[in-house]
Amino acid sequence: MDELGRLDTPVHRLDARAKVITTLIFIVVVMSFPRYEVSALMPFFLYPFTLLALGRIPFGYIFRKILIAVPFALVIGMFNPLLDRQTIASVGAWSISGGWLSFASIMLRFFLTVSAALALIACTGIHRLGAGLERMCVPQVFVVQLLFLYRYLFVVADEGARMMRSMELRSAGPRSLRLRVYGSLVGHLFLRSMDRADRVYRAMVSRGFSTVGGSASGGNGEIRVLCQTSFRWTDWAFIGGWTAFFAVARIWNLANALGRMVAGGGS
Repeated sequence: MDELGRLDTPVHRLDARAKVITTLIFIVVVMSFPRYEVSALMPFFLYPFTLLALGRIPFGYIFRKILIAVPFALVIGMFNPLLDRQTIASVGAWSISGGWLSFASIMLRFFLTVSAALALIACTGIHRLGAGLERMCVPQVFVVQLLFLYRYLFVVADEGARMMRSMELRSAGPRSLRLRVYGSLVGHLFLRSMDRADRVYRAMVSRGFSTVGGSASGGNGEIRVLCQTSFRWTDWAFIGGWTAFFAVARIWNLANALGRMVAGGGS
């Protein structure tokens, strides 16, 4: 994602605040639809697909990222078909209950919102995104914690994988490990993470970084980026154009309207 965020495309050159505002509006509009709505959500795929296409982001890479979070969405909606069996629609001899429609709506909203969030990060970069959030008056402490979480989560995961691999090499295999061994592994990983966090904090303070009132060497916890962007007419056009499309797609069911136009033209 960091490498994708450093690409130079028209989408990447947009101000981070413009993309954050547009994505937030997109998520709010998508989540505002009734629980049985399915067809009206389809036109909203245009937004993440456009960002990915113009930003030269591989669709397969983003799709694999989305699949990682699919189980969470399945857990949320998997019981809807069992709890809501009222018939809402029928296709030929098949009757569709409200539970299946709400389940499909949940999965569509999941794919829309997650793909839009991933497209935002891939077309902006986490550091420019953090700087944009800070310029939007988001609390600095929250932004710094978000950047630290993004950066060191992979470090902790890699440390845990090395510890697990080392423990398996010293035993008869994964099946010979007992539950208490995994508990000890988690405890040691926690202690190592705390020790690493202390070393990172001391190193940052010694270099003048401080998030509380500045420091003696002039650090104030500010997130610095190499290229500082400013709002231009393209950013305003990006927000206004997409917001207008979201409003039209929310008021009118564009998928049904397109279907009637195709059916009328065919007849």
